[in-house]
Amino acid sequence: MNSWISDVKFDEKGLIPAIAQDADTGVILMVAWMNADSLAETARTGRAVYWSRSRGRLWRKGEESGHVQHLREIRLDCDADVLLLKVKQDGGIACHTGRESCFYRRLDDNQGQAIGIDNVLSAPAAAAGQLAAPNDAVWNSIEPVLKDPEHIYK
Repeated sequence: MNSWISDVKFDEKGLIPAIAQDADTGVILMVAWMNADSLAETARTGRAVYWSRSRGRLWRKGEESGHVQHLREIRLDCDADVLLLKVKQDGGIACHTGRESCFYRRLDDNQGQAIGIDNVLSAPAAAAGQLAAPNDAVWNSIEPVLKDPEHIYK
């Protein structure tokens, strides 16, 4: 094993979460899992390779869809248990749903406003750290489908 890989803290299954981020825009594209083999291949080839838990094998991003992720840099977080891959995303689509990002759903209140610090009930509620209507919150899709998944995976 490469000495730099031994600095990575893999979990009990030999995996580590990997965040893929667009190197130019900063958009978080997806989160996947890597093992030592996929991390080594990614570093060696400059192409993102993950561990597919559902397939039980290495998953070379874009092998079926053509939406390859070209590596710009790899970062390791302060606890050495999460990776960040800054990538150039071919085709502008990282998600299997045909979207740029897998993070296309936002938690909104019942008025369609994002739940967050800018959306509070009142000044006293904000001071108490209470956000708007958490019991009525819903997940809304806020990103368009760029390509129908039926046309991506053939």
